[in-house]
Amino acid sequence: MLWPFNHFRKPRLAPRGTIEAIYGMIVTQAREPLFYRDLGVPDTVNGRFDLLLLHLWMVLRHLRTISGGTELAQALFDHFCADMDANLREMAVGDLAVPKKMQALGEAFYGRSAAYDMALADSPEALSLAICKNVLDGGNIEGARRLAAYALAAMASLDKESDVTRLGKVWTFPLPQPEGA
Repeated sequence: MLWPFNHFRKPRLAPRGTIEAIYGMIVTQAREPLFYRDLGVPDTVNGRFDLLLLHLWMVLRHLRTISGGTELAQALFDHFCADMDANLREMAVGDLAVPKKMQALGEAFYGRSAAYDMALADSPEALSLAICKNVLDGGNIEGARRLAAYALAAMASLDKESDVTRLGKVWTFPLPQPEGA
């Protein structure tokens, strides 16, 4: 019963509007039609979820490297969890099943994050294979390579932002390159 009063014990380091703006930017980018039309991401609940996780992973990965970013990263992840909980309830998942589904979503996030981190440390091709497995259901390696190239470009774009800019405003992701570009 004490959970609503947690804000008395922990100071808020990131304004709620900042977290919502960053999360909104992630969701908007994950809904970009080019991913589904040109890169072969399945336009399904699972496909959209996997693309959302990829973008969330990219942002969280970079936030943790900047001053004050760890707290913002945690607040952003908490917002993601609250959004997933609300979406499950909106999809008529029963109250008793929501915690089990949330645990599965958390495991999916942490599993994919670990796979992407390991692949990124290895090579762009390893990242392509991880994306192929997790986002494209094991098919369409060419689409996975293009999606991996996009992810690398997006992370490079995030690296160019200053610490103050990242914490104080929303940045933009580059668009994925259409086929033949």
